[in-house]
Amino acid sequence: MPQCLSQSERQTELAALLEAGWAMAPGRDAIVKEFHFQNFNQAYGWMTRVALIAESLDHHPEWTNIYNRVSVVLSTHDAGGLTRLDLTLAQRIDAL
Repeated sequence: MPQCLSQSERQTELAALLEAGWAMAPGRDAIVKEFHFQNFNQAYGWMTRVALIAESLDHHPEWTNIYNRVSVVLSTHDAGGLTRLDLTLAQRIDAL
């Protein structure tokens, strides 16, 4: 089972994601980022690509889609907070 991030991991690897536009989710050990697209079709296509990455990692995001916006929340429920899986998925999402 994945383990929550250590303090040193939070200070180094999580810090880089926070600088890249991710933020701590209010009231929980999770990160959140909102992505904007030109239209619904682009947003949905991007979500499909993220879904393929998530499935390959066996780690799935919480997300909502409203027209051209997608809000993504990452946390590992089994571990009760942020884990390396969340960092990996966030990095791969940003690489799209």
